[in-house]
Amino acid sequence: MTPLWVFGYGSLLWDPGFAWSARHQARLDGFRRAFCMRSIHHRGTEAQPGLVLALDAHEAASCAGLAFEIAPQIAEETLEYLRARELISAAYLETRQRVTLADGASVEAVVYVIDRAHWQYCGGLSLEEQAQIIARAQGRRGPNCEYLHQTAAQLAALGVPDGELDWLSKRVKKLKSPELTVGKRGASH
Repeated sequence: MTPLWVFGYGSLLWDPGFAWSARHQARLDGFRRAFCMRSIHHRGTEAQPGLVLALDAHEAASCAGLAFEIAPQIAEETLEYLRARELISAAYLETRQRVTLADGASVEAVVYVIDRAHWQYCGGLSLEEQAQIIARAQGRRGPNCEYLHQTAAQLAALGVPDGELDWLSKRVKKLKSPELTVGKRGASH
């Protein structure tokens, strides 16, 4: 029996939700990490969609993340869990892709990529547009900004630079700070 591999690039980095036997830094070529998917369940609603990361196909790009190794005995239950979590609205496609581990080895991993034909795809938003959406959206799993900040922090902890996420994290904190100040003033009266 062979293990199952899963590639994480967003919330799976800091909240995989499944048991893994090993994890390795890894790279997926041909895709870029981007806030290009409207979130109507986890980090937004249909009335006020948020944004979540997705892998958007781009020939010259590569995405750094983590490859999780899952023991064969729990491979099926892990896939069931991931499908319930990631395929909630069918905006992601479950694919198998070759990922390169930090030691140079290559493994085939389950990778969820955006379906550009799905209505939730929103590639091409400016960073400012993304920041404005992320700053105000909230879904069943919490505020959209929490998703952004957790992912940016985990990438930094792994030593994986991502200038766009760093900029977005700083910008969203700035957008949210007036709310915090007003709330504090109002609470003291």
